[in-house]
Amino acid sequence: MLGKKAIVVVDAKLFSYDEFWWVREPRRHYRYRKRTEDDGSCFSGRCCWISERGGNEDGEQINNGDANHKQIDIVDGEGGWWSGSRIMIRLFKVKEKQKEEAGNAHGKGPLKKQSAGELRLHKDVSELNLPKSCTISFPNGKDDLMTFEVSIKPDEGYYMGGKFLFTFNVSAIYPHEAPKVKCKTKVYHPNIDLEGNVCLNILREDWKPVLNINTIVYGLYHLLTEPNHEDPLNQEAADVLRDNPKAFRSNVKTAMSGGRVGDTYYARCI
Repeated sequence: MLGKKAIVVVDAKLFSYDEFWWVREPRRHYRYRKRTEDDGSCFSGRCCWISERGGNEDGEQINNGDANHKQIDIVDGEGGWWSGSRIMIRLFKVKEKQKEEAGNAHGKGPLKKQSAGELRLHKDVSELNLPKSCTISFPNGKDDLMTFEVSIKPDEGYYMGGKFLFTFNVSAIYPHEAPKVKCKTKVYHPNIDLEGNVCLNILREDWKPVLNINTIVYGLYHLLTEPNHEDPLNQEAADVLRDNPKAFRSNVKTAMSGGRVGDTYYARCI
């Protein structure tokens, strides 16, 4: 057991007798520095090694030039032992804490821990393989990849020549939940209502975690090149498409040029 006039060196820092929990290694006992946390997560990978040196309690004198490193287990305040892989699990928490402290020290603030959804989204974005008519942008910058925009310029079909902007909001539990997608461009379309809600089956009942952002963008592109009247959000547009495709084409052209269709005005998007 360490005496009152001894200190312990942990990661080149000196701590006095009263600052330590009990720790142990075969045949010898030491103390380890207390941490402010109360939930047991305070024990770190630094607990794997400890150095004992002679000196006074304030650490002003160090008698031994070389520390005698010893592998140890640790014990919490309740007397429970922690060792091996359980210590290493704690190491991850400590690493995160150290990164946060390093960010604070350099005036950058705490580093944000990425959710599983963010990690998956990073993968999806890095693997995007979109048509030339589709582009993706991140209006909030690189620090917010969970909110982004996709611009689609159809090169065929009723909406050829138009430019349509869609917003994506991705949750932290993505891909177990589909992104929330809205059309910011007011469009005369049977499957997109005037509030920008989009009727796309893979965003609703047909969503599966194996699907990705690339799949959704292609679905939106297909919706603009081949609108259908069978699952409408804009019933009036769906009826016209079903009964009179020529009139539907004329209405789409009027809307994209910046005009009025029925009682609704559409801003120019070509």
